[in-house]
Amino acid sequence: DWVQETSHQKSVLEIVVPEDGQIGFAVEPKRWIIERTWAWFNWSRRLSKDYEQTTASSVAWLDVSAIRTSLRKLEPN
Repeated sequence: DWVQETSHQKSVLEIVVPEDGQIGFAVEPKRWIIERTWAWFNWSRRLSKDYEQTTASSVAWLDVSAIRTSLRKLEPN
C-alpha cells in the first residue's frame, strides 16, 4: 500500500520468493537490471554514501548520475 501511495499508483512492489526446493543462488528475472543500475550509481562519488539532507536533493543527484551514465553510453569509443 505504501508503494502505491507514494508513487501515485505508478509502481507495483513484487516480493520474489525462492522456488520450492531451491538451494543456493538463482538469478531472478529482471533483477540484474536493477542491480546493474545501482552499481552504476555507486560509481558516482556523491551517491556512494548518504550525504544529502533532503530526499529532493538525493533524487536530484540520482537524476544527475543517470544523465551522466546515459551520456557516457552514447559517447563514441
